[in-house]
Amino acid sequence: MMDSSAAYARTALTQERQHSPALPAKDKVRKRLPRKEREKLIVAEAIRFFAEVGFEGQTRALADRLGVTQPLLYRYFPDKDALIERVYKEVFLNGWDASWLQTLTDRSRPLLDRLTEFYRAYTKANFSFERVRLFMFAGLKDGSIASRYMAHVRDQLFLPLCHEFRHEFGIVSDTPISLEEIEMVAGLHGAIAYVGVRRWVYHAQTPADLEPVFRELVKSYLTGIPESYRHFANSAGAVA
Repeated sequence: MMDSSAAYARTALTQERQHSPALPAKDKVRKRLPRKEREKLIVAEAIRFFAEVGFEGQTRALADRLGVTQPLLYRYFPDKDALIERVYKEVFLNGWDASWLQTLTDRSRPLLDRLTEFYRAYTKANFSFERVRLFMFAGLKDGSIASRYMAHVRDQLFLPLCHEFRHEFGIVSDTPISLEEIEMVAGLHGAIAYVGVRRWVYHAQTPADLEPVFRELVKSYLTGIPESYRHFANSAGAVA
């Protein structure tokens, strides 16, 4: 008999595939399409494919799912690395909205509200089966994708948030942001991102409405972090 956790995992995976189904029939990909439209179909299916099997999945298997030949696939992407690079741009970079930084740095509003709004938008854009699993697989394939994305997150989120924490906690300092400070803000991001990992990697049961959970995580974090953050901000250490 299947236990409740296994049953939930199967149900969750089925629901996500229904929400974001694979291409319905091979002949729909084979028919004549404008080049850009066919390319979009290839990228969309590549995202699903790599999310299911990892970046080690073979392009021959992907071509079969698309209903095209492998040589035709290479007419659009000269090699597998080029296809993975396109997936990286679609999932990792296009999943980031530049306006989020404006939300985080708007000091006319309480930091709790800003962080809650940011994570509401961030998780809505990034907490899908494909995106969460691709984030995980990226860290396992090689260092290039993961390191580039984490550098992007560092510049667009961690460093700005460190400055907001300094302001919020009354820290007046011209010293560069330290590595310790970055780890402190990364801890909050990691706690929220792990909810997506639990849902789509471990298939653990999670609340349908995660917004109240995120707000309480942010509130608890902001309540407990000030003393430790001041210590790191005022201590000499490696700089980011």
